Amino acid sequence: MIEVPLLDLKAQYASLKDEILAAVGEVLASQICILGPKVSELEEKVAQLSDCRFGVGVSSGTDALLACLMAVNIGSGDEVITTSFTFFATGGCISRTGARPVFVDINAKTYNIDAAKIEAAITPRTKAIIPVHLFGQMAEMDPIMEIARRHKLWVIEDAAQAISATYKGRKAGSIGHAGCLSFFPSKNLGGAGDGGMIVTNDAALHERLVAMRNHGSGPKYYHRFVGGNFRLDPIQAAVLLVKLPHLESWSAARRSHAAAYDEMFSGSRIETPWIHPDTVSIYNQYVIRSPKRDKLDHHLKSLRIGHEIYYPVPLHLQECFRDVGYQEGDLPESEAAAKEVLALPVYPELSQEQFEHVGRNILEWVSRIQ
Repeated sequence: MIEVPLLDLKAQYASLKDEILAAVGEVLASQICILGPKVSELEEKVAQLSDCRFGVGVSSGTDALLACLMAVNIGSGDEVITTSFTFFATGGCISRTGARPVFVDINAKTYNIDAAKIEAAITPRTKAIIPVHLFGQMAEMDPIMEIARRHKLWVIEDAAQAISATYKGRKAGSIGHAGCLSFFPSKNLGGAGDGGMIVTNDAALHERLVAMRNHGSGPKYYHRFVGGNFRLDPIQAAVLLVKLPHLESWSAARRSHAAAYDEMFSGSRIETPWIHPDTVSIYNQYVIRSPKRDKLDHHLKSLRIGHEIYYPVPLHLQECFRDVGYQEGDLPESEAAAKEVLALPVYPELSQEQFEHVGRNILEWVSRIQ
């Protein structure tokens, strides 16, 4: 039986092992173990990649979101609008500031927040919008930014799954007031552990974020406000600097695999990803859809074909958000997607044999299922 993992990080590491070990060794030899030149270099290069003036290396994509919310003074009594169909960190960080997350339904085709539904969710307490660029495809940022301008709201892009993706030629993170990236190992650009970055074109916000990641201090031991310990480790920066030159080719390989899946499943009852013509996706995930998703999940498990359900419970129905006030049926598109989507292997190292094994078995299943 051919085994196909959802993601094969060992294959990626094997191709870069010597460079990564040398880079990590350089950091250890320097004994600059907090921030330092490697972090600064990565900040500059990722900012440039994202068409932004500034980058701020932080400890995770989650902490990137939290630091941004703290930096723009989101707190108790405030509301922040975001999508319900996303990883927990998006809503969790809003709650951690004391603010109330306000969940808006998604576009059924892109799985991103439905911009047409945002304005109706705005109240006098609304302070910010967090659009999420899910699965590697950017949300429709022009209408979101227009709404934000009219209502004087901050826009923080959750671009954790979308580094270098574009919307109308503009990079993820460069359109809102700030963009939050994740270097979690499963991302297109993944580290050897947790890590993240905030990119921005706002000099004043950049200055505040630099202090925010280091307990709000600047200079040392002088604290203008309460921040956190959100620093990116230089060892992670060193690993990411080795990987960064390969990001474009890795994302192109994902797009190539996605196109091949699209062709293979064409004409079947499998719904393939719909990519908005204004966007270029990096396919952090390749997500198919079927009303028989749970049966397909069981079938793929029996064949040891790696896959993942992103996300089985939308945020507005999570137990920890019960007091926010949502009920089943409130956000029907998010709830339907949670019951029907499933991600397939799309990583660059996926072999032709593995790819064909995945596709063939899904098509055979589709032909049998009632």
